[in-house]
Amino acid sequence: METRNELTPSQIVKELNKYIIGQDDAKRAVAIALRNRWRRQQVANELKDEILPNNIILIGPTGVGKTEIARRLAKLANAPFIKVEASKFTEVGYVGRDVESMIRDLTDFAVNLVKYEKTEEVKTKAESLADERILDILIPPVKKKITGTEEENDENSEAFQNQKTRQWMMEKLKKGEMDQKMIEFDSVAQPSIGMQVLGPLGMDDMGINFQEIMGNIMPKKKKKRKTPIGEARKIIAQEEAQKLIDMDAVQREAVQRVEDSGIVFIDEIDKVAGGGKSQGPDVSREGVQRDLLPIVEGTNVNTKYGVVRTDHVLFIASGAFHVSKPSDLIPELQGRFPIRVELKSLSEEDFYQILTTPQNALLKQYAALLETEGVAISFTDDGIKEIARIATEVNEQVENIGARRLHTILTTLLEDILFDVPDKLPSGNVEINAGTVKNKLDAIVRNRDLSKFIL
Repeated sequence: METRNELTPSQIVKELNKYIIGQDDAKRAVAIALRNRWRRQQVANELKDEILPNNIILIGPTGVGKTEIARRLAKLANAPFIKVEASKFTEVGYVGRDVESMIRDLTDFAVNLVKYEKTEEVKTKAESLADERILDILIPPVKKKITGTEEENDENSEAFQNQKTRQWMMEKLKKGEMDQKMIEFDSVAQPSIGMQVLGPLGMDDMGINFQEIMGNIMPKKKKKRKTPIGEARKIIAQEEAQKLIDMDAVQREAVQRVEDSGIVFIDEIDKVAGGGKSQGPDVSREGVQRDLLPIVEGTNVNTKYGVVRTDHVLFIASGAFHVSKPSDLIPELQGRFPIRVELKSLSEEDFYQILTTPQNALLKQYAALLETEGVAISFTDDGIKEIARIATEVNEQVENIGARRLHTILTTLLEDILFDVPDKLPSGNVEINAGTVKNKLDAIVRNRDLSKFIL
């Protein structure tokens, strides 16, 4: 079976097209970057470490798909992915998040990702062991007596009858016939450890897995639980899965995945660029850039799972760059983001496509929500075009917030329907056409003050 990492650039773009409208230049750039990760893995050892990822800056106004492109890309690659805001980091010496914490968070995510995959691999075995444990509680096994005779094979013996009853009960368990029956069992109680850390650094920033240290010192306690068998099977299966997984191997694989295929999406990079003069005692934005530099360039970061090298982590930065320009970043950081892609503002036609084409299109989402109440909502083609026209008009007049404007407009448009269901509108069909859209929104759009506040 083809792995997700082996998708060709054109296949990657095709997958991205299912969720993101337009922005072909950005899609091509990230598709090439992703494929290059796989290509690097196939290179002979001596050159492999020399090939560095081409980091990307996505430039464009809010709501045009920058974050969505990076998020969907990570899902396609099944790679560790984290989105961070550049503006929440501060220069070393100030109270705030240290830039290295993004790599620690990325490694945490990778460990959870690998752990989930390994749990799925042992799921069948864990469920089988859970069934055995439940069976031992319901019908404790009888030890066979060693008498030197063949009594244990006697159909009337206690051990033989016990075995037959266990087999019969196991079949009922597997069919789910016992799921509602209550059972009392011993479960591992997680030690609740509370500790206040003085100062700006949390335990994650110190790279210490304090929970694990204390968990090893303090013995795991068992606590009695009483739940339906269906629920008990899930709890016990999870415990059995933990025993079957080698956490050291999980952590090693997670660190390797971060180093080879990790993706960090740094949003709002323009907020730490130069450009506009800051008022008052502002934390040095240039300081944040200088702290980011070694991480992007390639350094070793201490995490609670060991040292992580960032040389081959792919960094995708994005920003609107309204006030500042990419050239306002310090030259060293500019050099670490050699690929620049400008994303275009969305047109009326783009809005129409966004409302209808993607697998997770907004109109499909609202239809699915109302369907749960027995209401079938449909949008006529002229109605959708009218929504797209209004979104474009409001973006031009008030503030261009891209596709996010559609959320505002649809919420206002469907407010009465969403409120009236199910009390006043218990079920039935609702059609939204151009007339409905104009009646509801025209007055708001025409009144500039109203549209500023409502749309």
